[in-house]
Order: sequence, then C-alpha cells, then structure tokens
Amino acid sequence: MTDSEVVELLRAHGIRPSAHRVAVASCVLGNDTHPSAETVLRKARERLPVISRATVYNTLNLLNEKGLLRQHPFGAGTVFDSNVSRHHHLIDEETGEMRDIPWEKLSVSGLESIKDAEITDYMIVIRGRFKKRRA
Repeated sequence: MTDSEVVELLRAHGIRPSAHRVAVASCVLGNDTHPSAETVLRKARERLPVISRATVYNTLNLLNEKGLLRQHPFGAGTVFDSNVSRHHHLIDEETGEMRDIPWEKLSVSGLESIKDAEITDYMIVIRGRFKKRRA
C-alpha cells in the first residue's frame, strides 16, 4: 500500500494523516503480517527515526478503534491484524509466523451447549509447522 493510499484510507476513517500516523499505518495496513507493537515501532523508526513508542502505541490503538486493525492476544503479547474480516489463524510453532485461514475453511459445533455464556464471536487458533514450499 502506497503512502497516498494510506493517507486516503486514514481520511476515509476520520483520522488526520500526520507523518507519524502514516509511518505507523504503512507498517501494518495492507499486508498479511501480524506484527507486535514493538515490531511496528522498529519498522516505523526506519521510516521516521524520531517517532516515539507512545505515538506508535497510540496510533495502533486509534487504528483499532476506527476498525482498520484488530488486536489479538497471543502467547505473551498482542499482535495487530489488518485483516478485519472474520478469519482464523495458523501459527508456526518454530518461527512464530502467523497465517490467516479463511473463515469458511473451518467450522465449530456445540457453541449452543455452552449455557453459562453468551457467545458473540470466536476465532480458531491452530498451532503446527508450515510445510516447506517447493521451489
């Protein structure tokens, strides 16, 4: 996603596109990675070395509030996902890399049997090892 596309996307969601916000948004929007806030901070500092940790965290929270990102708590931390449609995740146990699994590829049954909770959403997280791709 180009910077001009990021600017337009931010404006369309009511976010003023400052240089700092564009630097953060460019690191996470329009790709299928699932970075932590610290990863976004590192990448944003490559673009804008003076950007602060607080600005990165605040911008990620704003993007989440405005529906451009979803936060997912996994393991010891939180990752940010620009795929805001319903989907599941596969996590490689060796590398920690995450991949999206389309919603319709998996199904869950028995949710109605959980009587002491009102289920509003769910996501399946599968752990394993990615098969090596042949060249």
